[in-house]
Amino acid sequence: MGFDCEVVVVGGGIVGLSTAYAISRAAPGVSVTVLEKETGLAAHQTGRNSGVIHSGLYYPPGSLKAQYAVEGAREMVEFCREYGLPYEVTGKLVVATDSAELPRLHALAQRGREHGLPIRELGAAGIAEFEPKVAGIAALHVGSTGICDYPAVAEAYAKLSAAEVRTGGAVVGIARDRAGVTVTTTLAEVRAKVLVNCAGLQSDRIARLAGDEPGVRIVPFRGEYFELAPSARGLVRGLVYPVPDPAFPFLGVHLTRDLHGGVHVGPNAVPALAREGYDWRTVSARDLAETVRWPGAWRLGARHWRAEAVELRRSLSKRAFAQEVRRLLPDCTDAELVPAAAGVRAQAVGRGGALVDDFVIAEGMRSVHVLNAPSPAATASLPIGREVARRVLAGLEQR
Repeated sequence: MGFDCEVVVVGGGIVGLSTAYAISRAAPGVSVTVLEKETGLAAHQTGRNSGVIHSGLYYPPGSLKAQYAVEGAREMVEFCREYGLPYEVTGKLVVATDSAELPRLHALAQRGREHGLPIRELGAAGIAEFEPKVAGIAALHVGSTGICDYPAVAEAYAKLSAAEVRTGGAVVGIARDRAGVTVTTTLAEVRAKVLVNCAGLQSDRIARLAGDEPGVRIVPFRGEYFELAPSARGLVRGLVYPVPDPAFPFLGVHLTRDLHGGVHVGPNAVPALAREGYDWRTVSARDLAETVRWPGAWRLGARHWRAEAVELRRSLSKRAFAQEVRRLLPDCTDAELVPAAAGVRAQAVGRGGALVDDFVIAEGMRSVHVLNAPSPAATASLPIGREVARRVLAGLEQR
């Protein structure tokens, strides 16, 4: 049986497209086909995030997230500059609002220096120099953080690669044999030598379709945002984050100015009722059943139910959400918060209930699976793509 291509990539988000781009750069003669079930690219995590180029500040030294975020932030700025894509290096503040947060703030400063980041420690007067309307007793200024247009970056990866991109066909079957892999979509079949799974919210399902047990399940968390009304946008100049709570796996409500002058506020983090459930009205019986059947989901809920109850309250009450915002931005009123588009985080959860902290790339027979690549995957997309491409090309050489 002949081959339609040498490598088939499932997933037309920023990681799948960066992989196609990396393969094209490293091995221009290798043919690649990218399959995306939506009618356009970057429809889910890539197109629904805050657009922040993360510095790598929060991630433990030695982790892939730390390594790839630090490398990726620098490379993302260079990529945007080279190809004329919109970006801005804004820097950001991580702000402590009470003394109990100071030890964690100092620990973050030390971690940032270990990563080689441009860190400044500020008092209240220093905060006011950067953000006059932000309240806090101390802060870190991280100079390498920025913003960009990730859907535009993803489109650039697609155009710069030699890949054939096929949209509008969902993968419904994967068959492997001694020679290669046949991927069946709702539109056609694609025969390739190697499968790459960059399916994000569907990545564990694609792995199982291919016959590989991922050992984790995607448990979707919806990030709910507001934005500041035009009259209030002047309250925030750049990017402002709280000191993260190590007992909870998300960063908390923060303020992020975008490339068009708007200011996003959020996200709130609540369990989604569907893997692509961008509001409470979107419910998938299949997705809920898979989550409920996974023992890790119950153990995760038992561990974090108090924090999640707070998140749910903020989801259901704009007043509660606004109270959280005013910890950082006291002058913000309820009326100045306008609902904005939500996103869903493809978070892998282990059987024991632990959120998978790091990026996970696994290999199977004639397959490479990206099983956990939530934030900062967009920032880190160039290093992630190179690593996946390296594994794919090594496998092709062994054949």
